[in-house]
Amino acid sequence: MPQKSTAPEKIIAIDFSGRIDAAGQRRHIWAAVWTPTGVHLESNRTRDELCDWLLAEAKTTPHLVAGIDSCFSYPAWFLRELHCTSVVDFWEKVSAGLGEHWLSPHSTDRRFWGKPHKKPAEFSAGNTHRMMRRTDMLNKFSADLPPARAALVRGIAPKSPFQIGGAGSVGTASLRGIPMLLRLHRAGWRIWPFRSASPAHPLMIEIYARLLTGAVKKSNADARREYLARKRKTSPAYRALSRTVLRQATTSEDAFDALICVMEMAAHRKDFPRLRATRNPTHRLEGFTWVPGNSTALSM
Repeated sequence: MPQKSTAPEKIIAIDFSGRIDAAGQRRHIWAAVWTPTGVHLESNRTRDELCDWLLAEAKTTPHLVAGIDSCFSYPAWFLRELHCTSVVDFWEKVSAGLGEHWLSPHSTDRRFWGKPHKKPAEFSAGNTHRMMRRTDMLNKFSADLPPARAALVRGIAPKSPFQIGGAGSVGTASLRGIPMLLRLHRAGWRIWPFRSASPAHPLMIEIYARLLTGAVKKSNADARREYLARKRKTSPAYRALSRTVLRQATTSEDAFDALICVMEMAAHRKDFPRLRATRNPTHRLEGFTWVPGNSTALSM
């Protein structure tokens, strides 16, 4: 008899938001959900409601994979400075109040920068690498990416998790997403690459939307429409998308990111069962962004 597939039964891609107001969260947090029967897009949740929803989804479909577009950790040197011996130590400190302290305008730690604060000298000139995790540097200088994936991000620079203000900042959403990671971890989710995938447990991975979409002016509705039209010409999976999903992705940049990410995840869904916990001491503290076709060897 043929073996039953170990590919996930459901895949969720989340375009996240660090907005502090509930209305902003409901507007900007989008989830794209793939199942073998189709794809749909959802919004109108706060971060807490999103976490509650993920926990509920895992109860009915434990063999699911979710990806979220935020950083799961910070550079290893920073965690060591905080006396964290594991990423969970760091998540606990952030969730206990350090995250909101760093985001506060009253914080004296100017390493968390962005409008109105300028990048500190510690991270400037030849010290750019100091504010990046190794995975961010690999995505920025794409020599270690598969050639086709490297071409997608050529000329596009990932942002530092220390940047909490200004265009493209990822630090705010990352810090406000860490309490959700801690809740999921405590509920038994496998957060990769800190733990291995398992069919009996839901899996969470870190995704980088730009790495999956490639170059596109996502803030422009016409550009999003043209991008989707090109995909539909070459991909049966995109041709199967409903008009409602295409309309949502065209009218919302956040929905667009979530959709493209879930489609990429679904295309590589057979890779997820092979993801193993990393043994690399730096990756065990910093985490690693999932890269289609290049993430199964990261246990080294």
